[in-house]
Amino acid sequence: MSLDLLVTWLKFVHVAAIAGWSAGLIALPLLYRQRRGLSGEALHKLHAFTRFFYVGLVSPAAFVAIASGTVLIFLQGTYENWFSAKLVGVSVLTGVHIFSGLMILRLFEPGGVYPLTRFVIVLTLTFSAIAAILVLVLGKPDIAWPGILARFFEPGALSELFEQLIGGAK
Repeated sequence: MSLDLLVTWLKFVHVAAIAGWSAGLIALPLLYRQRRGLSGEALHKLHAFTRFFYVGLVSPAAFVAIASGTVLIFLQGTYENWFSAKLVGVSVLTGVHIFSGLMILRLFEPGGVYPLTRFVIVLTLTFSAIAAILVLVLGKPDIAWPGILARFFEPGALSELFEQLIGGAK
């Protein structure tokens, strides 16, 4: 298989996984809001479905999206500023993903609630991150980082920054 064909298939897998992951992160708060007023068997069914949805569908999609994206970085050598900004958006989605998992652990305890304000904040953050990623990937804008940030986004900057902690040699 040629490298171009491999990259094409990986991009397809990556986009499909990002779509599934994003859809799941949007659906989870909608599931959480259904918890209000439930008890007994109905609460147990919602909890079981929500856990399955998170563990069986959303988390694997996130793993495939991040893994395929990482492989694409190495195959294509994308080290432009728009790409670094995209990774910030991906880290926001990762944070939303982690906090969604923690929410499942707390929400289905007795008296658990998912307030409307949290619902609005999480969905706004999720939609904003998804939109930012789409704008950056599709537009590939020429971004110039302000002074101090420019240094952090250069290839190899992390190893230089933490050289003392990891014991690297110059």
